[in-house]
Amino acid sequence: MSSSHKIIIITAPSGAGKTSITKHLLKTFPGKLAFSISAATRQRRDYEKDGADYYFMSVDDFKEKIQHNAFVEWEMVYEGKYYGTLASEIHRIWEEEKVPLLDIDVQGAVHVQQEHREQTLSIFIEPPSVDELKRRLRSRGTETPESLATRVNKAAYELSFKDHFDKVIVNDDLEKARKEAEEIVRLFIESVE
Repeated sequence: MSSSHKIIIITAPSGAGKTSITKHLLKTFPGKLAFSISAATRQRRDYEKDGADYYFMSVDDFKEKIQHNAFVEWEMVYEGKYYGTLASEIHRIWEEEKVPLLDIDVQGAVHVQQEHREQTLSIFIEPPSVDELKRRLRSRGTETPESLATRVNKAAYELSFKDHFDKVIVNDDLEKARKEAEEIVRLFIESVE
């Protein structure tokens, strides 16, 4: 199977380090991988760009796309906040003859993997502990006590799914975790060339 039909998923509870690892992989394999931009209904942060970080849309627009089966996967990740991967985004990357790299929620990752089992590599990034995850989330300075509690509770639940994925990387040392992800992805890419 050509690389134009493969998918790589990086998933983790919020704060486990999946974005740092995703950015490292994109920098390491620029001619092979492309970031799959997710759609989201949450507010855009000041440093984010529509169409680069996310495709920001209203809840109504998102729901309309659900009705038209425009998503490969979608979830209401937090109350009233939807995230999803547009099928058009996957096809855009395949047309560039690259492998889409999805940085997505655990539930969405399970769904994509079920739908595309034969062509998918899924990597679960595990935090060293729930306490460490809580510390990382708190240090971001973006969480209220309520949102922090919600994320930590959700993370504890998401950790129960780690065995559903092809590979699990414990991120207790970011540099080591990046190297481990790099080797896993390199083998996957080389196996399809």
